[in-house]
Amino acid sequence: MEKLTFYALSAPEKLDRIGAYLSERLIRDVSRHRYGYVCIAMEALDQLLMACHCQSINLFVESFLKMVAKLLESEKPNLQILGTNSFVKFANIEEDTPSYHRSYDFFVSRFSEMCHSSHDDLDIRTKIRMSGIKGLQGVVRKTVNDELQANIWDPQHMDKIVPSLLFNLQHVEEAESRSPSPLQATEKEKESPTELAERCLRELLGRAAYGNIKNAIKPVLIHLDNHSLWEPKIFATCCFRIIMYSIQPQHSHLVIQQLLGHLDANSKSAATVRAGIVEVLSEAAVIAASGSVGPTVLEVFNTLLRQLRLSIDYALTGSYDCGAGVSTKIIKEHEERMFQEAVIKTIGSFASTLPTYQQSEVMVFIMNKVPLPSSQQSIEAGKAGENRNRLTQIMLLKSLLQVSVGFQCSNMLTALPSVFLDRLLSAALMEDAEIRLFVLEILISFIDRHGNRQKFSTISTISDISVLKLKVDKCSRQDTVFMKKHGQQLYRHIYLICKEESNVQAHYEALYSMLMLISIELANEEVMVDLIRLVLAVQEIAQINEDNLTAYNRCALFALGAAYLNLISQLTTVPTFCQHIHEVIQMRQKEAPYLLPEDVFVERPRLSKSLDRLGPEVFFWQSKISEVLGGSGYNSDRLSTPYIPQLTDEDRLSKRKSIGETISLQVEVESRNSPEREQRAPAEEITYETLKKAIVDSVAVEEQERERRRQVVEKFQKAPFEEIAAHCGARATLLQSKLNQIFEITIRPPPSPSGTITAAYGQPQNHSIPVYEMKFPDLCVY
Repeated sequence: MEKLTFYALSAPEKLDRIGAYLSERLIRDVSRHRYGYVCIAMEALDQLLMACHCQSINLFVESFLKMVAKLLESEKPNLQILGTNSFVKFANIEEDTPSYHRSYDFFVSRFSEMCHSSHDDLDIRTKIRMSGIKGLQGVVRKTVNDELQANIWDPQHMDKIVPSLLFNLQHVEEAESRSPSPLQATEKEKESPTELAERCLRELLGRAAYGNIKNAIKPVLIHLDNHSLWEPKIFATCCFRIIMYSIQPQHSHLVIQQLLGHLDANSKSAATVRAGIVEVLSEAAVIAASGSVGPTVLEVFNTLLRQLRLSIDYALTGSYDCGAGVSTKIIKEHEERMFQEAVIKTIGSFASTLPTYQQSEVMVFIMNKVPLPSSQQSIEAGKAGENRNRLTQIMLLKSLLQVSVGFQCSNMLTALPSVFLDRLLSAALMEDAEIRLFVLEILISFIDRHGNRQKFSTISTISDISVLKLKVDKCSRQDTVFMKKHGQQLYRHIYLICKEESNVQAHYEALYSMLMLISIELANEEVMVDLIRLVLAVQEIAQINEDNLTAYNRCALFALGAAYLNLISQLTTVPTFCQHIHEVIQMRQKEAPYLLPEDVFVERPRLSKSLDRLGPEVFFWQSKISEVLGGSGYNSDRLSTPYIPQLTDEDRLSKRKSIGETISLQVEVESRNSPEREQRAPAEEITYETLKKAIVDSVAVEEQERERRRQVVEKFQKAPFEEIAAHCGARATLLQSKLNQIFEITIRPPPSPSGTITAAYGQPQNHSIPVYEMKFPDLCVY
């Protein structure tokens, strides 16, 4: 060998003839079963290959590969392993010059076949499979960086390589059961086909460029489909964990898009299969680096929400054809429910990987999909339609809650934009108790930025709030602006939710948390005053009981007010306020314990039906609270004004919209801007006195204006239909007459210079100037 190697190195042009001779000898020896000579020939080839790295190696390699192929074709396992080992050595050599005419198709097919070996002897089977995996690894290394070689990323190669590796990966459980502890595992067990296949798959995916990811992932999806590996989902999750950690991070979104496409393709598969795909998606999203979910973020959520909607339809109709014929597959409702929960979890996983601004967009996107009675979306009629709407609303709000739980934003104006908040709050006015609870939970998760939520999970009247260890920050400027803009809207909805008869303990706990979190997170002095007024108004709802609430609802509202005022009095640290609240709570403990949370919010609430005969000493009095807080610098005028929910623009979004309110707003605008009003108003001379008077009387003018608006609204709400119709008809007639005057002025021709405007019989002359030739003043021209 030394002489042969020296000869080959000194005369490289002879290499191809040496290779041809050795190849001829080896083929002859294989056919004559002289396996000793075969081993000698292969060893000689290996040594020559390792020693001779020159430009003439190309022709020698042809002979070498022919011999390796001959060994791999043999039925003897030892010859297959020998050929594979030689090929692996060759694959690790970096050649200086590219090869134009080399083909590896045979090797890919043969090595893939070896990976699926089913030899009777377990040890031999393991060795053949490992040789096959090593061979595939060698082919990938040899071809992946050489542009002139056959493209290993072509589907015809990937469809053989990837399933072969996955087939060996599937036996991970068997390998683990043989060696319970890595320390006890022998060397033989450490190097198993499973571990080798995983290493090879990681290497393959790590080398994949942007354009090749799709071809590498598609065979994985097909393999999982063909072998029904989505349903246990353990193996599928393991595979995609390997994939996500192996590929370059910037390509993560391509894998996610492939999975989404596969989910769409399996829309009519069993719920367990779809749930498996969604679970894998969830895992992949968590691993994907933040912000790399890709440019089509909303498309991801659109696909998931579409699948959610389809699942609801399947569960309701019991058919994958949504009522268009009898389905051959039996749909199990509990499996569809599992799938829906998996989708909701995945939506939360995706959202947690996104930056804050994209999370906000996603939440607006989901909220716009919620079918609301006031929205442009069609609400389906009939019982089936109602069920579908309700389930869709609940599932989408659950998804929204999942997103909001992981949402962290210090600026509430950014976190809750008007377009989102308006729709969310209109859902809070729906009659369905479950939907209202979801809305409250979503709002709470937004407002709670310091993790105080759990401290208010149970309603109680504790004597010292320091045990709660609340995290309180000073109200920021942005929070103040948010409360100025949306505070009244929030108060109004809390007030209206309190009046709902279908509320249960969970609703009151959520309302309590909501009130407390607003007090801690968003409250300045003005907000505190408004919240106290609101809670006193809620007490009045229970006291007067115009809505005929049950005894439980009334007692719950009394208890809610007591618990809130107890905590807020300790937060304001005004001794006289604390004293008044404490006195009322003590009086309730003696006279009416059923008005306190400790008796109401328990498994078996102790209630009383004689709520209308309660004495004044068990109520919190607005006049008293106004007096004690006014003495400490709070706005006593505002405190002494009872809270009445205002009619706002938001009413037009809610289900309680009245057509009279909308008309009244239009009429008000018309009457304010009408030309008659302007003509009637005399030109007033502006002096120092008039300015001073305007400043002093501004409050009175605002009150008058508010009263006038109230009268207009009341008129349109309570007046008979005939009167409203006559009023609107009169205004329409007046408007039409004005329009007719304008048209007459516009169309009438200008006076003729000669004064002869009419011809005989008083008919207008035919040659009057057309409208398009008239000269209009500049202000009239659009």
